[in-house]
Amino acid sequence: MPLNCSSLATKVPHTLGGLKTTDTATTIHVGGGGFFNLFNKTHQNNSLYIASLSLNKSNSSQRYCLSSSSSFVMEDTKDVGFSTLEPGKYSKELDIAVRAVQMACFLCQKVQESLISKTTSQVQAKDDNSPVTIADWSVQATVSWILSETLGSRNVAIIAEEDVQTLSKADSAGLLEAVVQTVNDCLAEAPRFGLKAPGTSLGCSEVLEAISRCDSTGGPNGRFWALDPVDGTLGFVRGDQYAVALALIEDGEVVLGVLGCPNYPMRKEWLSYHHRYHRIISKLTPPTSESWDKGCVIYTRRGSGEAWMQPLIQGHKKLVWPNSATPVKVSTIENPALATFCEPVEKANSSHSFTAGLAHSVGLRKQPLRVYSMVKYAAIARGDAEIFMKFARAGYKEKIWDHAAGVIIIQEAGGVVTDAGGRPLDFSKGMYLEGLDRGIIACAGAKLHEKIIRAVDASWNSSSL
Repeated sequence: MPLNCSSLATKVPHTLGGLKTTDTATTIHVGGGGFFNLFNKTHQNNSLYIASLSLNKSNSSQRYCLSSSSSFVMEDTKDVGFSTLEPGKYSKELDIAVRAVQMACFLCQKVQESLISKTTSQVQAKDDNSPVTIADWSVQATVSWILSETLGSRNVAIIAEEDVQTLSKADSAGLLEAVVQTVNDCLAEAPRFGLKAPGTSLGCSEVLEAISRCDSTGGPNGRFWALDPVDGTLGFVRGDQYAVALALIEDGEVVLGVLGCPNYPMRKEWLSYHHRYHRIISKLTPPTSESWDKGCVIYTRRGSGEAWMQPLIQGHKKLVWPNSATPVKVSTIENPALATFCEPVEKANSSHSFTAGLAHSVGLRKQPLRVYSMVKYAAIARGDAEIFMKFARAGYKEKIWDHAAGVIIIQEAGGVVTDAGGRPLDFSKGMYLEGLDRGIIACAGAKLHEKIIRAVDASWNSSSL
């Protein structure tokens, strides 16, 4: 799924994962779905030089060959596997969204380290007693500022989870100061992520304005972003799994989604352990410079038929596209006996007793994978699990920012997401998923999804939900 690759002039090391070398050609993958075949290889210090790559509909049948002078020669061809998705559609928005989520994950990692290392006043309680941290407000301010600056504030509408009510109170001056400092520290790193930093540090009023700018009410018409700055704040506070979720919705349909999962282990067996255990083992087995231990950003756009994953930017490295991106696909498992299913950690968020009975009736043998946040959607998209079921308590209304990015990522990775009645989730009714039939079911494939839907119908009347 190629992002905005125009005006790209860079030197690509021969040893990077984005290069695939054969006896006759070197293929460079540029994002997702587009490949450049480089013939007549010329090496200078073990590097290949790329200049001004541009993907667009009109040149989709042309080959770029690297001549001995390190310049591109364009040749007509019909067999090069370019993506059939119109390259310009949402490419700029997706490029910016991925970079913004990378920055947000960088911010969250810093704050989570602080939360784990010492007791601070960074955690507050909302009206519904759910936790909120300086990371929630800081990410919302940061992403809001980036989208507005890069796309134009008049062109950006955002619906998001947090508001400025707590931060605006007279006794919250210290909290607001911490948020402002966190935002400015993050934005100062913007050039590392290929984005422009503010000319001067933002003040309190500018940070509050960026947060309060996320006041869209959604709906069936127009374009708006749905942002969950820290999905799974309880997991975040506990040093466990959480996600940064950003989606673009146009005329009621999710058209792109980005999920940042800073603590997602690359070895799927670690998902069933608390993240603290993973940190301990990681320290006992120091990573090599080439290892990808944890943390990723998964992204897609509507109609691409593919989803992509890239590692988080670590240390002082810069984001150089496509940042070792690799495709992700859902599992091919169709037998429930072999499938792994995910559900929320907290019993208040979903009925564990109902899903346990349902799992037994459909033949699921494995223990459920209980994970905080939209990391569950990432697990299915990556093929680490096959089923996600959520049946909330009576009266609870699902919010669109808790699902939008994850839903489109699973769908484009080959999976299916519906309500328990088999209907697509409706993102056109405002901030809530109105008309939801009982619960949400996401599966790796259509056949498995059908089996789960039938089992829900058979078990529902005997449940107490």
